[in-house]
Amino acid sequence: MATPQPIIRDAHVNDIGAIFDIYNHEVLHGTATFDTEPRIAGRDDAWLTERDRKRHPVIVAEVDDRVLGWASLNPWSSRGGYARTAEGSVYVHREFRGQGVGRVLLAATVERARDAGLGVVLARIAEANEASVRLFERLGFGRIGTQRRCGEKFRRILDVELMDLHLDDG
Repeated sequence: MATPQPIIRDAHVNDIGAIFDIYNHEVLHGTATFDTEPRIAGRDDAWLTERDRKRHPVIVAEVDDRVLGWASLNPWSSRGGYARTAEGSVYVHREFRGQGVGRVLLAATVERARDAGLGVVLARIAEANEASVRLFERLGFGRIGTQRRCGEKFRRILDVELMDLHLDDG
């Protein structure tokens, strides 16, 4: 059965448990993140509560009060010259992958980046995650290079595909 069209909205503190559950599955079992320690609600809430939500929002996809996935824009670098650039991330609960949730979240994230006046959105995608590469390509991101052997997780040395989307016709 297809997932109904989710509501996309800003993440709230009440969503942290669901967001961290989705994220921590990848921390513990996947390579969508190179984090190796799970995030804990109550301890790690600052990740959401202390960010500039206009420039670096966190959004969720929700159906029937259930968070199916989330996405964020994060600073690419703390150096001021990179302020026009953000890194986009999308995470979908494993039960809802391949049902369009990621596409809706990424499209909304790109719109938020435009609204915030950002010029470039970057993505880093670990090797063997072709579904994510295709998702980003469908929304206009291009492959700009491979960071060879830069990550390690689960005793595997991993390459990372770097992608970008220019929002300012530059």
